[in-house]
Amino acid sequence: MQQRGNSLADLQPSELKIACVHSGTDMAAIHYHELSALHAFVSPQDCDVILALGGDGLMLQALHNHMQLHKPIYGMHCGTIGFLMNEFSKDNVAERILSADPFVLHPVAMKATTTDGRVEEALAFNEVALIRGSAQSANIRVSVDGVVRLEKYMGDGLIVSTAAGSTAYNLSAHGPIIPLGSNMLALTPVSPFRPRRWKGALLPHTTVITMENLDPKKRPLLTTADSKDIYDVVSVSVREDQSHSVTMLFDKDHSLEERIIREQFTD
Repeated sequence: MQQRGNSLADLQPSELKIACVHSGTDMAAIHYHELSALHAFVSPQDCDVILALGGDGLMLQALHNHMQLHKPIYGMHCGTIGFLMNEFSKDNVAERILSADPFVLHPVAMKATTTDGRVEEALAFNEVALIRGSAQSANIRVSVDGVVRLEKYMGDGLIVSTAAGSTAYNLSAHGPIIPLGSNMLALTPVSPFRPRRWKGALLPHTTVITMENLDPKKRPLLTTADSKDIYDVVSVSVREDQSHSVTMLFDKDHSLEERIIREQFTD
């Protein structure tokens, strides 16, 4: 993940073509109608920037749905959790977008093999989680770049988190908050039983993490890549995917980097 110059910098506010997507909640719909009275929104295919109204779930959906368009996305908070969003205001939207700081995000790529031999792939901007799918604990072998690091992990599961996702599920599982630009991934245990004192690991973003189900018949596992679920998993590999990227825009006084730092000093 790295910061780069804003490709919108040469535009004037009156020239900016904005597409708008929203979560469909009452609040987001109200704000959408307020803004559509002030701006002539265009389709995502024809825009310079995509305006996303909602919470973090809507932002993740927008990142996945519009990644192939290579358009920057500016989010405004109209939901329950808005860590990835800017504050909502209907004033000076075009000016805010043009002066915002861009961050380039690379997702992680997940490849999962199931008990019936299927191989499924997905991208995740927040995290890939491998979680028990029954009342029994998960038994997982963990390898890093082909080297076995945990012969047998026992617990509810494991999370591989990006920096952008480190304040989501990863944080609720007591994983570390990762500063932007650190080029790290977090491997975090969920309710670990053995090794009891293992707290997880911070790994270089170039790492390939492989997690294998040691008992797929008796102890089924579910893997989730952001919002995509895959059941009856035998093995999962996770790596950063440099071939895909999205650009998110943040107000200079409300940057994602500042919020990640601030989050580490809250109770």
